[in-house]
Amino acid sequence: MLKQHLQFKLSQKLSPQQIQLMKLIQLPTQAFEQRIKQELEENPALEGGKDDYENDEFDSDFDNSGDDFNDSETIGNDEINVDEYLSDDEIPDYRTQANNYSSDDDDKTMPYAAGTSFTQHLINQLNTYRLTDEEYSIAEFLVGSVDESGYIRRTLTDIMDDLAFTQNVYTTEDKIKHVLKIVHQLDPAGVGARNLQECLSIQLHRKEKTPDTDLAIDIVDNAFELFTKKHYEKLLQKFDITEIQLRDAIREIEHLNPKPGGSYSGNNRIVEHVVPDFAIKIIDGELELTLNGRNAPELHVSREYNNMLKGYKESKDKSKSQKDAVLFIKQKLDAAKWFIEAIKQRQQTLFVTMSAIMHYQEKYFLTGDERNLKPMILKDIADEISMDVSTVSRVANSKYVDTPYGTKLIKDFFSESMKNDQGEDVSTREIKKILETVIEEEDKRKPLTDETLASILKEKGYPIARRTVAKYREQLDIPVARLRKKI
Repeated sequence: MLKQHLQFKLSQKLSPQQIQLMKLIQLPTQAFEQRIKQELEENPALEGGKDDYENDEFDSDFDNSGDDFNDSETIGNDEINVDEYLSDDEIPDYRTQANNYSSDDDDKTMPYAAGTSFTQHLINQLNTYRLTDEEYSIAEFLVGSVDESGYIRRTLTDIMDDLAFTQNVYTTEDKIKHVLKIVHQLDPAGVGARNLQECLSIQLHRKEKTPDTDLAIDIVDNAFELFTKKHYEKLLQKFDITEIQLRDAIREIEHLNPKPGGSYSGNNRIVEHVVPDFAIKIIDGELELTLNGRNAPELHVSREYNNMLKGYKESKDKSKSQKDAVLFIKQKLDAAKWFIEAIKQRQQTLFVTMSAIMHYQEKYFLTGDERNLKPMILKDIADEISMDVSTVSRVANSKYVDTPYGTKLIKDFFSESMKNDQGEDVSTREIKKILETVIEEEDKRKPLTDETLASILKEKGYPIARRTVAKYREQLDIPVARLRKKI
């Protein structure tokens, strides 16, 4: 049975412009520059750089009114209203905005030096060995299987099968093992290992023979599990050695490189550089916030497109093709004017948000002591600047600020609060910093357990449970007490 009924409801929808503005806000500086470059390529009505508008007879009217961005606007059959895009007596807003950013902030393209890849570096070394065609094919395949850390993380059986299917090389596991030993002779030492134990063993065997290295080799080859679990008492009994001998052997192992691939400096990996979006300086005891000048590009609406519109307005006979062209021009001008306005809104949103964060954490920015970080959540800043929490989140999650104490990720300034023994709200960051300090100062021969750490923090005025200590310790990437033990 079919029924018809009316239903009224209120709903909120974001316009396409609002959605794109939110996407612009969350972009960090480098991604923002790429977005501008993309827009300049896609929209011919938008131009970058300075525009000499002196003595112009007209200019585009940068009016941020709803009419300019009304998607439902239609073109009349007889006339297209272009007056809103042309103005004889007014300079648009974006012409008058001050740009106080130094030219020193301009992006300087960083060239990357070409180099030999890690794989090619290993193959070049293979060419110095006298190998049969079969051995060279196997060795080349093994080198190609080395990952960026320097390991071969595949079984010999898989490698044997792949050699047969992809290289038409039919061989045995024993032959692959023989060639693998040749690969293990390549530099950097430890390359081609199948696991950490083999990697350390290869490096130790290539070192000069001393009592310490001999004992280290014995430990890695025959008691690796006891070593990784730091069962030092069992190692002392197994090898019948003194603590001093064990300590010297462990020192030899600690000086090895667990990721030999990372030591190759000739590779051509692109190094990622963090570009701070803000800078905070202390001048005469006061904090000063600046926005990176690369977030304030010089953009303007194309004068040629304005000339097209003026020519259309003065034309008496308006053909259908002219109207279609003007419709295209109008759409591009709308997009260009909106993009310029969106950039201005982005700058304002970033600056207002970071300014609120800076003043909220003023004590920290003046001292650099993380114990001075106040508890702060996204809602605190959102309420301060009367914006939505999601907007603050977009600013905090992907932006960096250059401070006198280093470049920091903004979201790191946010933390939950806990109450100390005096009932005062303190930041969890403050508790983590104290926990980290306590662990750094502990006796490494007898590391403190989580329960002991909880007792120490309680004595310092922070009554937190053992499981909370364990959670904070894991967030700080600090291992359990047994793995922190040193002899």
